[in-house]
Amino acid sequence: MTKILLVEDNELNRDMLSRRLIRHGYDVLVACDGASGVELTGTEQPDLVLMDMSLPVLDGWEATQRLKANPETRSIPVIALTAHAMTADRERALAAGCDDYDTKPIELSRLLEKMERLLHRR
Repeated sequence: MTKILLVEDNELNRDMLSRRLIRHGYDVLVACDGASGVELTGTEQPDLVLMDMSLPVLDGWEATQRLKANPETRSIPVIALTAHAMTADRERALAAGCDDYDTKPIELSRLLEKMERLLHRR
């Protein structure tokens, strides 16, 4: 089963998205802040990380940079999830090491397409 790590601090968003992903056949792990997300990625080695960018403790930008700097987690695809929908925000997410970018509110079919494309690339 494909393992997805959802790093999201908003409980409502986390609960809704994780349940929808589980219904689509994914095994979903959750972290509530960037530091926990980095730690869980190292220990659990998920197939893909969905990273909110506005997180407590360690924001998504820094968390992604740490994942991509670590040889053990560098190849794990990261999709940025953010309410920031400007072109500069997308470029910033990609510059931080994210493999793709999606805006909130999440449109599940669009997100699933991006996830599948990155998972098949692995």
